[in-house]
Amino acid sequence: MSSETTDPTSQSNYRQISTKHFSLDWSIDFHEKVIKGSITHELTVHTSDLKEVIFDTSDVVIKRVYVEGEACHAQYSLGEKHEVMGSALYIPLPAGLQPGSSVKVTIEYNTTEPGCKALQWLDKAQTHGKTHPYLFSQCQPIYARGLLPCQDTPSVKATYEARITSVLPALMSAIRVSPPAEGPVHDGKIVGQDEVTYVYNQPVPIPSYLIAIASGNLCYRAFEKLEGKDWTSGVWAEPDIINDAWWEFKEDTTRFLAAEEELVGMSYKFGVYDLLVLPPAFPYGGMENACLTFVTPTLLTGDRTLVDVVVHEITHSYFGNGITHADASHFWLNEGWTTYIERLLQQILHSPAHRGFSFLTGSKQLYDDLKLYEQRNKKYQKLQIEFEKGENPDDAYSSVPYDKGANFLLHIERTLGGLDVFLPYAKDYVKTFMGKSITTEMWKEHLFDYYTRFGGDDELEALKSIDWDAWLFGTGVTLPVPMEYDMTLVQQSYKLAERWSKTKDTSEFSATDISGMDANQIGAFLERLQSFDPLPVAHIDDLGNLYGLVSSPNAELRLRFYQVALLDPQSTKSEQYATAALGWIVGEEDGMVKGRMKFCRPIFRAAFSVNKAMAQDKYEEHKSSFHPIARDLIELVRDR
Repeated sequence: MSSETTDPTSQSNYRQISTKHFSLDWSIDFHEKVIKGSITHELTVHTSDLKEVIFDTSDVVIKRVYVEGEACHAQYSLGEKHEVMGSALYIPLPAGLQPGSSVKVTIEYNTTEPGCKALQWLDKAQTHGKTHPYLFSQCQPIYARGLLPCQDTPSVKATYEARITSVLPALMSAIRVSPPAEGPVHDGKIVGQDEVTYVYNQPVPIPSYLIAIASGNLCYRAFEKLEGKDWTSGVWAEPDIINDAWWEFKEDTTRFLAAEEELVGMSYKFGVYDLLVLPPAFPYGGMENACLTFVTPTLLTGDRTLVDVVVHEITHSYFGNGITHADASHFWLNEGWTTYIERLLQQILHSPAHRGFSFLTGSKQLYDDLKLYEQRNKKYQKLQIEFEKGENPDDAYSSVPYDKGANFLLHIERTLGGLDVFLPYAKDYVKTFMGKSITTEMWKEHLFDYYTRFGGDDELEALKSIDWDAWLFGTGVTLPVPMEYDMTLVQQSYKLAERWSKTKDTSEFSATDISGMDANQIGAFLERLQSFDPLPVAHIDDLGNLYGLVSSPNAELRLRFYQVALLDPQSTKSEQYATAALGWIVGEEDGMVKGRMKFCRPIFRAAFSVNKAMAQDKYEEHKSSFHPIARDLIELVRDR
């Protein structure tokens, strides 16, 4: 565990007693939309005279509790429900437990629907194949407590094993023991009809937010194994898209992971690195669940232009899954380090210009989010946020920990004298803290200690020259230090955007304007357009038709086109474009919502500005199709 700070989002007494291993025995009930079964915690005692263990729960139904195998009838209690933290589960323990001793606690329970925010249950119509229902979890940041009674804090890491019985193939964030992934689908039984028990083992201690489950009509294709590597990699998806998913990721996934190992100087620890392509309702671009990264199907563009999202999730294997933030106040350590290293890998995998391009494109969303918080809650502009007890960390979900954090590390790199000076430190950071949960203070202390031991007076003076308070605790709509990046890859994008912003006659443009530009550069062009005054309505029509943006299957481009079109909520066609954007996001084109929050939140935000009643009606009609986390954050935008 980390230093003696206490997680403001947990009611558990993890400082006094903590889980070192747990076992799950679950059955998935697609009819009732619940998971039923039990969890057995193997706990280590840290203090004397301990009378009880306290777990975090949220809307679970407790059936029975056993301590060391003996039933504790009516001797457990649930505390009053907190809106964010849920209900604390109090379980008395045997007298005389001493520090270092172990105790087992088994809890029989089931999840609830719709109370469980960790789970989304999809009807078959909401899937790609439309033949079977689907279940997937999202436990980050504090929703594991709705899936299983646990100490729901990243300060506690535990190994686990699981037995999952389901009529549909079931996956977990662990190594598959049986049936084999490359064997017959569903162990050769009838998918959707016959029950099969899936067995998993996670031998690497992980925090609760990385516990993950998915179940649906899923199949697997392995990627080619790299010579000399003892880990394997492949992709899971519904049969209808497995070939597209395999093609999209087969060239780069293992190459990315091997490059990551080389960069950080440590081999991959989790044994398996698989991808799962989920239905479009999944609220994130990717989620770094151990052994099984969840990814959005919006990455399946057919040209591999968006596969670099996988670099980010792979990097989490070290920064997040390996070195973990102690609590939500230090979340930037996960995302800032991951984004910084991800962009460094862009330089190694492609060119220095690609690193600069990543920082440039990230800065647009960062400055947008900083401006939003200027009007709402300036505290969320900070890197290290002082969360109050019971404050929901999802309220602060934005690009700030990602991009402000990455820029902070880039500033440190440059202040110290460049990569040659900073990269050896990054490797030592991984070596020192792998497997631990840490605070910002622990990281900073290690940074100064490293350069005291291995640097010189110049490096120490450079570190002291940094305005630490401004970076960690400062607010405002700009970074504490102006940052410059390699502009090579955006020159064509920015020049084209400037031409569009100045022209009065769109006949000077043609489809060849974007020839030679990849999807990321076209996205940069559309982002740059948003920095100018809104285009005239006729220009927007021509822009969408000329470059095929109005019907682009690339969700990243579609989003940015609608953002350009809705830049002026008072324009004569803003309602028409808001209607089109809402129709796209709720799935009127293909029957599936675009639940990725990167897409749905800005679309609803823009639509609320154009016609709140219209946007509200559309949301209410389709809200059940969005993930509970996405619903909460869309409603947060709506109600302000």
